Amino acid sequence: MESNSKQLIIIGGAEDKKEDCEILREFVRRAGGTKARIIIMTAATELPREVGENYIRVFERLGAEDARIVDTETRDDASSSSALEAVSKATGIFFTGGDQARITSVIKDTELDRAIHKRFAEGAVIAGTSAGAAMMPDKMIVEGDSQTNPRIEIIEMGPGLGFLPGVVIDQHFLQRGRLGRLISALIQEPADLGFGIDENTAMVVTDRQVEIIGEGSVTIVDVEDTYDNMGEILKDEALAICGAKLHILPRGYKFNLETRQPILNNGSIADVSVLAGSANT
Repeated sequence: MESNSKQLIIIGGAEDKKEDCEILREFVRRAGGTKARIIIMTAATELPREVGENYIRVFERLGAEDARIVDTETRDDASSSSALEAVSKATGIFFTGGDQARITSVIKDTELDRAIHKRFAEGAVIAGTSAGAAMMPDKMIVEGDSQTNPRIEIIEMGPGLGFLPGVVIDQHFLQRGRLGRLISALIQEPADLGFGIDENTAMVVTDRQVEIIGEGSVTIVDVEDTYDNMGEILKDEALAICGAKLHILPRGYKFNLETRQPILNNGSIADVSVLAGSANT
C-alpha cells in the first residue's frame, strides 16, 4: 500500500545486492513489499540492459510483484507512451548509477519528469544510487575533484530533478574523500545543508525527517549563519568558512530537516551543549 507521505531513499552507491540487501530491501518494503511495482530508470548508465537486469533479479528475489526497465537514451524516449504508462502504475521508481548529467539531460522538463513527480506526490517511493542520488536536489554536483581543500573551481554545478530541494548531496563520500567538494558546492549555491553519503549507506527521507540505514555514515554540513570569503577571492584561491556545523550520523540516527537537529538512536534530540556537559562529568 502506498503512503501519503513523500518518501525518498538516497543511496551513496555500491549498495549490497548479493547478501542481505538491507537498503534495497527497505526500498521494496516501502514500495509495497510483495505487491511492489518497480521501474528501474537506467538513463544514467551506458549499460542500461545489463545494469537494469541486475536490479530486476534483486527486486524479484526480494519478492516484488513486478520489476521492469524504463530506458531513456534520448529525450524523445521520455515522452513514449510505454514509459509514461509504466510510471503511472509504479509504486517504486529506482534511478541507477552512472553519470547524473545523463539523467537530467534526457529527463528533466519532459513529460516523463512531470509524470515521475506526480507519482512521487501520490505516494510512490523514489530511490536513487550514486548518480541517482546526486540528482535528487534542485541543484546537483555534476562533477568535481575529490580529496582536495575547498576552492571555487573544483566543482561544476547543474540543475537536478528537485525531489529534495534546498540541499546538496554527494555520494561515495568517505571512500573518495569528498568533504572539500561538498563544502565548495554549498558555498557557491543557495543551499546551506549538505549531505555526504558513504557507500552501502542511505538516507531515508520521510515527512522532512532523515533516517540513516546501511553500514556507513552520512556526513551533514550545515553552513547556515556562517562566514565565508567567497566575495574576496579569485577563482583558484582557497575558500575559508567559519562557524559551520558538522554531524556524522551512522545507522539508526535521524536528522530533522526543519529544525536542523540530529536525533539520537534512542529517539532523543541531540542537544550538543547538554550532551557535551554530561560526557565531561
